[in-house]
Amino acid sequence: MSKERQKRRAEREAERARAAALSARRDARTARRRERIARVTRLVPRRSGRPGGLLARRRREQNAIVVVAFLLVQVAAWIYFSSWTERVAVLLLSAFLVPVFVTLAFDRRS
Repeated sequence: MSKERQKRRAEREAERARAAALSARRDARTARRRERIARVTRLVPRRSGRPGGLLARRRREQNAIVVVAFLLVQVAAWIYFSSWTERVAVLLLSAFLVPVFVTLAFDRRS
């Protein structure tokens, strides 16, 4: 009986040793991965997110309005005109008139 217990104890200890080795390898791999990530994140500047102030929110809303208006003009041009020359002309004219639209619609001095 004593030899049987000794054999089972040896098997349990061997299994514990295998599990400990596996756990140590896993922990070492995790530590190396964390170190790599930390090295990269130290080099790359982190962005804390978008600014949340009133002016930033207003600016995002205004930019969204400008983009939607530009796209609506382009869709109307594609529907109304059949010539590629006219469509490209509307695209170029719209691109040049966007700053004028922004100045007239969102001028903060008034």
